[in-house]
Amino acid sequence: MERDIYTEEHEDYRATVRSFLAKEVLPHYDRWERAGIVDRSAWLAAGRQGLLGLAVPEEYGGGGAADFRYAAVLAEEFARAGASGLAIGLHNDIIGPYLTALATDEQKRRWLPGFCGGELITAIAMTEPGTGSDLQGIRTHAVDQGDHYLLNGAKTFISNGILADLVVVVARTTPEGGARGLSLLVVERGMPGFERGRNLDKIGQKAQDTAELFFEDVRVPKTNLLGEEHRGFHYLMQNLAQERLTIAAAAIAGAEYLVEITTEYVKQREAFGRPLAKLQHIRFEIAEMATECAVTRAFVDRCITEHNRYALTPADASMAKWWATELQKRTADRCLQLHGGYGYMSEYPVARAFTDGRIQTIYGGTTEIMKEIVGRSLLG
Repeated sequence: MERDIYTEEHEDYRATVRSFLAKEVLPHYDRWERAGIVDRSAWLAAGRQGLLGLAVPEEYGGGGAADFRYAAVLAEEFARAGASGLAIGLHNDIIGPYLTALATDEQKRRWLPGFCGGELITAIAMTEPGTGSDLQGIRTHAVDQGDHYLLNGAKTFISNGILADLVVVVARTTPEGGARGLSLLVVERGMPGFERGRNLDKIGQKAQDTAELFFEDVRVPKTNLLGEEHRGFHYLMQNLAQERLTIAAAAIAGAEYLVEITTEYVKQREAFGRPLAKLQHIRFEIAEMATECAVTRAFVDRCITEHNRYALTPADASMAKWWATELQKRTADRCLQLHGGYGYMSEYPVARAFTDGRIQTIYGGTTEIMKEIVGRSLLG
């Protein structure tokens, strides 16, 4: 079925994204995978191409487009290209809303032009070594020292952790535990006491730098407080729906692409004197995966439409995230199996998709957390 959520302008933008990927990303991607990090020049190229800060007001160098469908196009095309290393979705769709909605005018003038141009790469530091998905268990703390906070603690699994120039740090600013008393502090590259640990060695998404971050008596000026003090948990909850929808959009696009390339592969690959596609089991496998993708696509597209009119609920976003990412995981496994031994070779896209996509059911909130959110919405 033809999708009906995009206009000609969105498809023109899709062509721009594909051209960018072909010119600025894919020729360098194997080298980035080996290095464990992308070139900063790729971020600058993305800025020149207008791919950064899509929703940032034009006065700060952004695209001024609040239409989430542009972000969805970007997520889809990067997923199809298998180019998770250049974490533009994280920058635009997860961190961008914090800066545009919460930053003061002075902060916007200071940070947003570089955010849109690619000079300032961003990260958000929530997860800690002992907390995982439990944001209420955060121990990183910031003590009020008058004109600044004294920040101490550690974070882990931070995407863009090595490259980031601005890190939105979730820290406790009151002694009590739980959801109360969390604040968002922006830590900038070069602040004394801010150190980066290892670029973590992952099983997939190897071009995407993921790091440990350490804060030892970091003096964070009060002018780097994002939003109001002690309201960090509230802000995090507000923005998680978009984060999860972005992941879902990438997940279904990735699954669809795997079905496409596997369909072509089984048409060409022969076994026992005939193409694999002639075997009933293979046809059933392809039919099942194509159907699952079509049904999931319909729901994710509906969620994109709902989000565009500010009506997407946290429960619906959680449904989309857990369902689409679990589908992506199953599809990658089944498609690798249909490739046989070749599917286990790193040079085949299905092999990279198998390892790169495995994190999708974990970050942004695990499948188990997503089910808990949906269950609570139904049962109280």
